Amino acid sequence: MQIALRSVHDSDLPVFYRQSNDPESLRMAAFTPQDPADRDAFDAHWKKIRASSAVLRTILADGDVVGSAAVYGEPGEREVTYWVDRAYWGRGIATAALRDLLAEIPERPLYARAAADNAGSLRVLEKCGFRTTERTRGYAHARGEEIDEVVLRLEA
Repeated sequence: MQIALRSVHDSDLPVFYRQSNDPESLRMAAFTPQDPADRDAFDAHWKKIRASSAVLRTILADGDVVGSAAVYGEPGEREVTYWVDRAYWGRGIATAALRDLLAEIPERPLYARAAADNAGSLRVLEKCGFRTTERTRGYAHARGEEIDEVVLRLEA
């Protein structure tokens, strides 16, 4: 399978919206918008981040849009995030995409966050060199409760 990153196109947004409303994906991601089904809020969020200094990429697998990856935030505190359609989980796509994104962004340190029970995402981050620096708790909209969260850091 050929994995590639490219700039986000307007035509990707409906795909991202559909992907971000899969119930199992939402539960696993945990830290989601308050109402992922609110299309106006989704559109406003993407308009805002596309106008920011965030580095946003569409993840392609054999030419199909399968997710997104980004680096966002203030220098010294920038975080990575990614989302892969559940139909493509377990195929190494998130790891390959994150490695490509990290190669594009020389800035370090970079941070990441994941639900403590999201073993797949934690494995992707660790394969890409992130190391756990903190365990905390935060309110997870997708689960309707406070849960354990892991903060990870990537050094030079």
